[in-house]
This record gives sequence, C-alpha cells and structure tokens, in this order.
Amino acid sequence: MLTTIGAFVGIIVVLIIAHEFGHFIAAKSFRVRVHEFGLGFPPRVFSTRRGETVYSLNAIPLGGFTKMAGEEDPKVPRSLASKRIGTRLLVLSAGSIMNIILPLILFSIAFMVPHNLVIGKVVVEEVALNSPAARAGIEPKDTLLSFNQKPVHNIGDLQRYIQLNLGKKSTIVVHHSDSTTESVQVVPRWRPPEGQGAMGITIRMIDATVVRQSEPAWRAAPLAVSACVETFVLFKNGIIGMATGTTPFQVAGPVGIAQITGEVAKAGISPLLEFAAFLSINLALINIFPLPALDGGRIVFVLLEGVRRGKRVSPKTEGLVHFIGFAALIAAIMVITYRDIIRIISGGSLIP
Repeated sequence: MLTTIGAFVGIIVVLIIAHEFGHFIAAKSFRVRVHEFGLGFPPRVFSTRRGETVYSLNAIPLGGFTKMAGEEDPKVPRSLASKRIGTRLLVLSAGSIMNIILPLILFSIAFMVPHNLVIGKVVVEEVALNSPAARAGIEPKDTLLSFNQKPVHNIGDLQRYIQLNLGKKSTIVVHHSDSTTESVQVVPRWRPPEGQGAMGITIRMIDATVVRQSEPAWRAAPLAVSACVETFVLFKNGIIGMATGTTPFQVAGPVGIAQITGEVAKAGISPLLEFAAFLSINLALINIFPLPALDGGRIVFVLLEGVRRGKRVSPKTEGLVHFIGFAALIAAIMVITYRDIIRIISGGSLIP
C-alpha cells in the first residue's frame, strides 16, 4: 500500500509540476503576470510568496494551476488576454508541450536503467476460420518471429505491434512447424468477431527466459522518440476504438490510476518510468482537447477571436463557460472515482 501511494503521488506531482511549469515559464517569458503557481486545488495548505507570485500547496490533489492576470480580460495590466493571439496560443499550449517533452526523458531513463525482459517463442495455438491470419497461411504450431521487421520477443510485443497497425497491411515472419520460414501479409482488423482478436489467433509463449537489459544513452534517446510516437498512435487508436465501439470504454480516475501505478510499481523502476511517460503523453493530449476549463477550451476562444478578426467573446461569457466546464469536469471525476472504487472492491483491475 505504501509503495502504491508513494509511486502514485510521486508520478502525479512530477506530471503536474511539468505541465504547470510549462505555462509558468511561457507566461514569465512574455511578461504576463503570474499571481499563483499551485499544486492541487484550494483550500490552501501552505503558501509562500516570491516576488509577485504565490507558490501554494493545496488540499485537493486533482491537478494544479497557474493563475495568470486577466486570462479573459485584456483590460487588466500585464494580462494574458492583452497579448497577441500567437503569444496566448503558446502560453496556453505550453503545459501540453512540457508533458510531451517529459516522456522523452522518462523513456530514455527507463531504457538505460537495468531491467528484466522476458524473451521466448510466441507460438500460435489456434487460428480462426476466414481470419487475417488464416488467409495469410498462418497455422497452429507456427512461431511468429517478427512483425514489420521488429522482433517478437514475447506476447506483449505482438499485442503492441498489432494495436499499432490496426487496418494496415503488415508483414509477419513466420517459422512453420515444418521448419520453413516465410514472410506473410496480414491486415489486423478494427472490428473482429467476438473472441477472435484483430488477427484471429490464439497464442502462447514457450521457452521463456528472463534477461537483464539496459541501453546506452546514445541508443536510449532514439528509442524514447519511437516510444513516444507509438504512444501517440496507441492513444489515437484507443480513442477511435472506443468511439466506434470496437474496444471497451475504459476511463480511470485518480483512484484507478493509483491502482494501476501500484501494480506497475511491482514490476520495477523501468516499467514505472514508462507508465509515467505514458500518463504524461495522455495528459498532454487530453488537456489540448477543445473542452471548457481545459487548455484546449481556452485555445478555442483564442482561435475564435482570430476567425472573428479580433472580436472577442466577452470575458464574463468566457469565464462562465470555463466555470461550468470545470464543474462538469469535477463531477465526471467523482463519478469515475466511484466506479474505480467499486471495481477495486470487487477485485477488478484495468490491467488485463
């Protein structure tokens, strides 16, 4: 329990500070007055003032904030709203930019830290009729060696490659049971029949061994870039899958994320860093969604001003929209948290 709490708090604090620091440093760079830099939401637990800015620790651990002068009102001295459209867009998107930069560091460290890797042979047990695998000539007892020129070390590798290439023609190198090796073409399905999966195969791993692995810095950096790109693709495919009903709708709140963090932490520091990087990218993308109270919602108002050739939505109206959006966001978090608690009590997990 202490490991779970410690790991969860540590990750959330790092992600929030990175995000808000992006807004903070961008605002300061363009001489926008920052009234408060807060971790958590009020009521305040602790605060200190440095110059014109109050730095606070707050009681509700659901995020953080950078309170800038005149976020909606250009009449306020040194306000955000008084700056040019390009400046405001940069300040508002700076948090998400930082949450995209951070994973490059986290993934790099994760690859450099010595960690255990399970390596074995991924063998096909069953092939569904008329599935992509069946049409490609894959048969039971075949061993899957690589997917789009990437080695298949374990079941996790294969599952990730499939999810990254849904709907795309892909090349799999197969070692047949008669000792021949062949490259075959498959297109993993977005909408497979129930119980078949995207390729229509049931697999298992044999001859599994655990190896200790770490990468030098010169290899870890490009691997980190690739991992970030893959995470973006997985996020996009996950959203499309949930929107089209091809994958279950699963959303985790603070309690659910804490549960997952605890389970990942048991696997070691490297998987925990990778999970933190994954969360950071998700936070960046979610915050940029055009929803009221989020950075993306504020960006919409700035873009709308540009489309209307400088005609602003009134500060009162914009403030009301963001207030309603924030209230709806808190309500949604409460509902999701309730579902997370019920799932945990019933012994469920978001990790397959």
